[in-house]
Amino acid sequence: MRLPGAPAATPPARPTEAERVRSILAAAHSMTVVVDGVRSEVRQLDGGDVLGRFHLHPAAPAAGHSTPADDDRPAIRLEFTDIAPTPVRDRVRARVTVLGHLLTPYADENSAAGDSTCVEYGRAILETSEGTSYIGLEELDEAWPDPLAPYEAGMLTHLLDDHPELVTLLLRLVRPLPSAAVVRALPLALDRYGITLRLEERRGHRDVRLAFPSPLDDVEQSGAQIQALLSAARRRSHRNTLPA
Repeated sequence: MRLPGAPAATPPARPTEAERVRSILAAAHSMTVVVDGVRSEVRQLDGGDVLGRFHLHPAAPAAGHSTPADDDRPAIRLEFTDIAPTPVRDRVRARVTVLGHLLTPYADENSAAGDSTCVEYGRAILETSEGTSYIGLEELDEAWPDPLAPYEAGMLTHLLDDHPELVTLLLRLVRPLPSAAVVRALPLALDRYGITLRLEERRGHRDVRLAFPSPLDDVEQSGAQIQALLSAARRRSHRNTLPA
């Protein structure tokens, strides 16, 4: 309950939809490419930014009607699935679909490393548990991948495998306090704004974000920011014995 006149709590900062799409594209290790209805799996991205393989171009101004050349351009669809690196329930964190039309022939995974494909951009679709968002090309161009995106999986699995007691410590920062219904807490996501924990109950789960003191600009700043969260957690008086 908020006292009269008291300011409302500020929601924890988080990536924009466009930033999240750019981060997923930058960290992807695989994707599905659909060209004129023919699906192929690409599994050798090696964490390289997909936008190095696909150059996105704005759509040509509408001329009132399409020409035969426009109708003959193959449609292309890029599909990505963002999966949590830790063994949480419901590991799919997001799905991203990029729609467009080919301007040059598609350079598949067997082509030379320097080859790229030009695509007339249609839209990007971000699907999460919170809903569906549509991102235009200008919005996508202005966004930057999260600096932690290429390292997130390794950082979260290291935290869980080698320092599970720190996950339990971070629970001291969760508000409202976790109830007795929570049977397990696991790190779900990490970005420049903070860390997200998934609190799993006997039935269902909920996610909580713990914001860093300030957004980081480089992966080298992550250690100090995480230590700041841990120090704040140690200062909290209550004890928490939930299993990590």
